[in-house]
Amino acid sequence: MTSSEKRFSDYTIKQAPVVDLQIPLDAAGNRLDVTLAALLPEYSRSRIQEWIRQGDAMLDGKQASPSQRVHGGESIVVHLQAHPAELPSIPQAIGLDVVFEDDELLVLNKPAGLVVHPGSGNWEGTLLNGLLHYLPMLAEVPRAGIVHRLDKDTSGLMVVAKTVIAQTALVRQLQARTVKREYWAIVHGDVLKDGVVDAPMGRHATQRTRMAVLREGGHGKEAVTRYFVEENLSGYTWLRCQLETGRTHQIRVHMQYIGFPLVGDPVYQGRRRRVSDCDASFTRQALHAFRLGLLHPVSGEPLFWQRDPPDDFSRLLNCLREQAQGVTDD
Repeated sequence: MTSSEKRFSDYTIKQAPVVDLQIPLDAAGNRLDVTLAALLPEYSRSRIQEWIRQGDAMLDGKQASPSQRVHGGESIVVHLQAHPAELPSIPQAIGLDVVFEDDELLVLNKPAGLVVHPGSGNWEGTLLNGLLHYLPMLAEVPRAGIVHRLDKDTSGLMVVAKTVIAQTALVRQLQARTVKREYWAIVHGDVLKDGVVDAPMGRHATQRTRMAVLREGGHGKEAVTRYFVEENLSGYTWLRCQLETGRTHQIRVHMQYIGFPLVGDPVYQGRRRRVSDCDASFTRQALHAFRLGLLHPVSGEPLFWQRDPPDDFSRLLNCLREQAQGVTDD
């Protein structure tokens, strides 16, 4: 159990119902987790294994293991702990870089390293937790007003709705593609001209945490990325990317698909050989959402925001420029 999950467990232990069970005699020789899953069919076996491992299912008053064999007739006491995903998110004080705020909208400049939404391994310390602390009223808005995401290690601009009405309007704008999102990206390779990647995407067939272009079978969702060459940097290229759709990992997957993976991408860069020392310590994808545009959900006024990339991105870009200049001088 992670420290985050332990804190959530401590937070809810008083509310956890307790059941007293007896192992049936005809279960003799079976694994404890299998036996308990049969006694509590409404819970998954993986959940039951977690309870056993963390001491929330005690066999004859002693901690056991999921694979332990039972004899039949033993007593077992189970604390039916909720999974962190089932618990309400807790407010946490997290520094937020607020770019714009009115009665309907909140625009933020998210730093790299901040997870947007609670999930496996990140049940607290997320942007959502920070939003609930900054604006407790967001507890009444689905997903605390979050209408789109940035990957953990992507920095840049995000919009959050402060009301259900604003959230509905922004979701409709995203569906109608009237929300304009532009990114700075630094990729491996020399991109020689502007282009567009129109390649449907979906979950990778075997690696479920990854996304992929899915051409065959028609199971992918439409995904369109336009890219524009800002600067060639001797084996690297600084790009401006525009999203027409907003699929998970879209820019990262599309650029890898056409042979120009993002610098530092831990998932999609693969084993591409570095051609510079500039990116040796750059361990996140070089991607920054620098521009955001939308129509105000109440007034209809066009609004635009822009923010420079963080220091690590700027240092990488300047290092590559100096390197490229050195190659030219030679």
